[in-house]
Amino acid sequence: MEFNINEHPHRRFNPLLNEWILVSPHRAKRPWQGQNETPSLENSVAHDENCYLCAGNTRSNGEQNPQYDACYVFDNDFPALLEDDITFESKLNPLFQIKPEKGINRVICFSPKHNITLAEMDVKEIENVIHTWKEEYASLGSKDFINYVQIFENKGIVMGCSNPHPHGQIWAQSSLPTQVEKTQKSLQAYFEKNNTSLLEDYLKQELVAQERIVIENEHFVVLVPFWATWPFETMIISKRHFGSLLGLTTKESEALAEAIKGITVKYDNLFETSFPYSAGIHQAPTDRISHPEWHLHMHFYPPLLRSASVKKFMVGYEMLGEAQRDISPEKSAEMLRNLPNTHYKLTHKN
Repeated sequence: MEFNINEHPHRRFNPLLNEWILVSPHRAKRPWQGQNETPSLENSVAHDENCYLCAGNTRSNGEQNPQYDACYVFDNDFPALLEDDITFESKLNPLFQIKPEKGINRVICFSPKHNITLAEMDVKEIENVIHTWKEEYASLGSKDFINYVQIFENKGIVMGCSNPHPHGQIWAQSSLPTQVEKTQKSLQAYFEKNNTSLLEDYLKQELVAQERIVIENEHFVVLVPFWATWPFETMIISKRHFGSLLGLTTKESEALAEAIKGITVKYDNLFETSFPYSAGIHQAPTDRISHPEWHLHMHFYPPLLRSASVKKFMVGYEMLGEAQRDISPEKSAEMLRNLPNTHYKLTHKN
């Protein structure tokens, strides 16, 4: 029997994390009698007087938000990290290692409008979000105890988002987070061996193959990675090799905004729902060391599998063995690529 990539189980290698994933495309045909999620209700009001993030409202800690009209950033009222200097004496037991972690957590409101998402914002508004990300990366990264700045967004109740107002988070800390450290090691090893960026070389081959490309503009590509774990996982990669948001030109900022707008619209159009995901930017550490191996990219990890109500779970084999997916990355890319570029809400209005 001749191998068919869309029919036969196989493993794929993720060079960013130095891990393998099991792909079982034949399982996409199995009937579903598992859990069905209830899609979250659409926000209908532009300003919710009970929302802690809306302009002018009082947050849970008693502080009042200003009447902001664009992005608004503030220190998280319930931070996972603290700036406090801690006295700590290390106990050298390799089986019980512990070390204090110092950092700063911030919240960024993308818009004063309570009832929109990135998919429903215009490109200029998303450009402003990118500009704010850039400012925060520079500001937080300049602090001597901050070695990495993680910018991310959790969208949707199913992803643990505690407030529907369009917002993201920034966690800046003294250590490299585990996933970033894995990526750092892989990027550095590849650069030292080849004197080129791993993602630059990878992207060149993807552009030739054209199998997993979803969106392409002059400066960025949105694709389903060859090694994607989540059913409709995508990655935005800059065509030019540079390490962080600080390297963006004005044209590239606009192109990145267009790419973010494009993929989030396609996500919403897939099942005609406000598509949940966790998304985040991976970029160079801020440890005051040169990092020519880094290449700016952004991950989108959405959980939905077959409809607005069926999600993928990372359980059983995924927890005990390795990551596994059913639908092939090539099929996912084809489905996303063929979706309209206009948001379904606008289409339904006409």
